[in-house]
Amino acid sequence: MEEQPKGLLRLSRRGLLKGLGAGAAGTAVVGPAAKRAAAEDAGPVKIAKGRVPITLKVNGASQRVTVEPRQTLLEILRNQLDLTGAKPVCNHASCGACTVQIDGKPRYSCQTLAIDADGHEIRTVEGITPKEGLSPVQAAFVEKDALMCGFCTPGFVVSVTSLLERNPNPTLEEVKRACAGNTCRCGTYPRVFEAAMTAAQRMWKEA
Repeated sequence: MEEQPKGLLRLSRRGLLKGLGAGAAGTAVVGPAAKRAAAEDAGPVKIAKGRVPITLKVNGASQRVTVEPRQTLLEILRNQLDLTGAKPVCNHASCGACTVQIDGKPRYSCQTLAIDADGHEIRTVEGITPKEGLSPVQAAFVEKDALMCGFCTPGFVVSVTSLLERNPNPTLEEVKRACAGNTCRCGTYPRVFEAAMTAAQRMWKEA
């Protein structure tokens, strides 16, 4: 018989199977109990099925809509409420063309479930635009030629407006950070930043 190397535990096939059986039995006993305890702590899980009615507060008005739980806020804004300012581009939260405000903060509407926006304050670029004329940010975008194809512009306007509403006198670096989630494929970033700083200066003087 070969000498067993020092430092190694000799385990027969029968012993190995017994050990595995005991481990599996322990898991079978402890696993469900732990799961039940966690479920009791978390409370009942509610899963919406089929189409459900919700109320979206969009641009100051309550809108009653019926949605599927899987539908995004972007889909409902465009297809049911005819608010097409937010654009469907990547659907992966990487371009910012669908940016809207939710409770005053910029959010990707393509990654927000409509059902999760129920009861929250939603503001689109249409809600930023005055009944007559343009907002200070929009006017600065036009003046500084901060758009080419214009497809990404609504998202930039929402992001810049959100920044200036919470910080009316930002630095250039703060403007760049605020726009970091928005992509312009035409490359008009310098003009976008210039427009944002111009709008900030005007709003600061008027305040």
